[in-house]
Amino acid sequence: MTRVNPPMPIPKNKLVRNKINSSTEKYLDIAEVKEETVIMRDGTMRAVMLVSSINFALKSEDEQNAIISAYVSFLNNIDFSLQIVIQSRELNIDNYIVTLKKKEKEQTNELLKMQTAEYIQYIQELISMSRIMNKRFYIVVSYNPLSDKQRGFFSRMFDVLKPATLIKMKESDFQRRKVELARRVDNIISGLNSIGLQAVQLDTQSLLELYYNSYNPSTSANQKLVDVEQLRVSE
Repeated sequence: MTRVNPPMPIPKNKLVRNKINSSTEKYLDIAEVKEETVIMRDGTMRAVMLVSSINFALKSEDEQNAIISAYVSFLNNIDFSLQIVIQSRELNIDNYIVTLKKKEKEQTNELLKMQTAEYIQYIQELISMSRIMNKRFYIVVSYNPLSDKQRGFFSRMFDVLKPATLIKMKESDFQRRKVELARRVDNIISGLNSIGLQAVQLDTQSLLELYYNSYNPSTSANQKLVDVEQLRVSE
């Protein structure tokens, strides 16, 4: 009968080392975020806008037809691709509760103080009984040098053959592409305004928080992201 030796246990410190060395950054398509712009590893760029919403069901029939007509016109005037993202997150009112409790302590009128306390209790019970979701709407505008019809073929190909994964994008290339991306953003904002929607482009800090919260939904609830300006000061 052949004797089979038990497998040798793997040292715990080796498992820890392997875990630390395996970074999730290599699985992300994002190379860098700066100056309100997301730079992808393939050299393309993104701008993200937060867009307001319309309660379409409460509009009259004429208003609904006008919105649909404006939306169709908006789409027909776009000659580049964009992405519409709807993000649904459980509403977090912890900061709101903290503000209310602070106001409660500052109240000198006993009646108002009691009413504030009852309102806080009501809000907390309402949240505990049902999950209240908060929806946010984003539009992601992209710029790819290869798709820029205003530039020559060889000029576009030259930009594509030197992506951000191989060499760090030159500042002059970044600024030129950023100008083209900004034109698209202005076009989208103008088109959305014609529908009755307001849009604002996310700055660098807002972009970092958006991606941080999206990729780390559990961690971000307890560990807030450091302000990017504080990081620059510390450097």
